[in-house]
Amino acid sequence: MRYVFFNEFEPGVLHEGRVYSIAGILAESGAHSPQEAIEYLIANEGLLRPSIREVVGTQEGVDAASVRFRPPVPRPSKLLCAFANYREDGARNEVPLDIFLKSPASIIGDGDTVVLPPVEASIFHHEAELAFVIGKRASRVSADDALGYIFGYFPFMDISARGTGGRTMFQGKSYDTFGPLGPAIVTADEIADPHALEVRLSVNGQLRQRYSTADMANRIPQLIEYASHVCTLEPGDVIATGTNHQGLGPVQDGDSVALEIPGLGTLTVNVTDERKRAWSREIDQEMAKMVRGM
Repeated sequence: MRYVFFNEFEPGVLHEGRVYSIAGILAESGAHSPQEAIEYLIANEGLLRPSIREVVGTQEGVDAASVRFRPPVPRPSKLLCAFANYREDGARNEVPLDIFLKSPASIIGDGDTVVLPPVEASIFHHEAELAFVIGKRASRVSADDALGYIFGYFPFMDISARGTGGRTMFQGKSYDTFGPLGPAIVTADEIADPHALEVRLSVNGQLRQRYSTADMANRIPQLIEYASHVCTLEPGDVIATGTNHQGLGPVQDGDSVALEIPGLGTLTVNVTDERKRAWSREIDQEMAKMVRGM
């Protein structure tokens, strides 16, 4: 199943190019926000799926091209991101496992706009990532059991400001609009192997990043084990798995950035900058070398 929010955060299912509303099914949740609605769906999806399948089979739905997609997980209690988590060109055989917190308020959806803040920064970068959403409470989970705690997957962009002078990851990562994700949550049963997906990101039609999640150093079970031993993960929490920094490049005013993961869909955002700053559009080889050397 592919769960979405569309238009005014109406919950729905994306199926074969059409969107079907499941607002009636979720009406009993008593949710006061889209996040509460998706958390209710995540917790009860096994019971609700027959009714959801009936909606898809009996309703006409609407053309997906006619709706505005919203972030399918709009405000998780935690947005966790793996740091430098890829073996890049074989340059690093062992990668230390590290995770940082990114503000959930940074989240936007497909078709939305990344707003570069008017702060002093040396450059702003795109980082293309696979992310997943937790399906049930997870505390001190073992890696052997970890995949059973995943509800679904989606593309995620970790937009990053470099050279802001901040001493922590927070300042460079957590600006409003710096966490695009979506367009849909693809449930875990539809993804045979999350470590065998191709990630492709292009800027204005030019391919920048292209890599396989097979190169992930600390794999998803290890990420869940590590994170859940630090803090309890709740249904609706999001973990991004990191990026391969090869192909890293700038984003700037007027750009259109598209992240595609076959099987999960394409996430597209625009970029605006009131200061109209500009950088070379070449791939940032120096940044890639720096990360490889960590």
